[in-house]
Amino acid sequence: MPSIRPALLAAAAVALAVLSPAAQAQSVPADQRQAIEQVVREYLLKHPEVIVEAIEELQKRERAAEERKGQQGLAQNKDKLFNDPASPIAGNPKGDVTLVEFFDYQCGYCKTVLADVHKLIKEDGKLKFVFKEFPILGPASVMASKAALASRAQGKYEAYHNALMGHRGQLDEATILKLASSVGLDTDKLRKDMESPEVQQALGANLALAEQLGIRGTPGFVVGDRIVPGAIKLDDMKKLVAEARKG
Repeated sequence: MPSIRPALLAAAAVALAVLSPAAQAQSVPADQRQAIEQVVREYLLKHPEVIVEAIEELQKRERAAEERKGQQGLAQNKDKLFNDPASPIAGNPKGDVTLVEFFDYQCGYCKTVLADVHKLIKEDGKLKFVFKEFPILGPASVMASKAALASRAQGKYEAYHNALMGHRGQLDEATILKLASSVGLDTDKLRKDMESPEVQQALGANLALAEQLGIRGTPGFVVGDRIVPGAIKLDDMKKLVAEARKG
């Protein structure tokens, strides 16, 4: 016996079309529209799980679309991602594999992966690590990223990055400058360099790149042809690097 469910789901689609403004402008008899609406209503009341299934399917399609967009963005922006001179690096500048992290200094998850990132860079002498400042958690995050990028002019980016990332609690201007002073930065020069066109352009480029890759939160990692959202453990980092190294 044929299943009635597909027919009813089809009726639901028709009902939605009927209820749309464009469809209502057409000559659909009122009695037919009411009959369709009643059938769909009765079915959904008896089988509300259909709505859950529909939502899950929609979310699945949206995730797939985001992944396709990210892969396209990755293919089109590899040089900006892996070789942008405006992005600070650590590890081996000539490494055979590059791992990129998008981060925010007020992101708790970014702070939890800091120790594992350090271990990975220390243990893997062939790894190039790229820092992508991605301040999305408010004005203090933007200020911290501007200060961090400006610290490059004094040759202290990595030390300052670690101080900012190692700080526990909310950031504000006083804390950002205090941490800068603690690693030996000239804070007067830092303030001036924070407003340089180069710093502004670097942040703008990172935000645009994250959008093209579909990176919405922090941390976000990119290695090889993989875009990995969220915090990951050291073993997972090593696995991703090994896979990228194999090609």
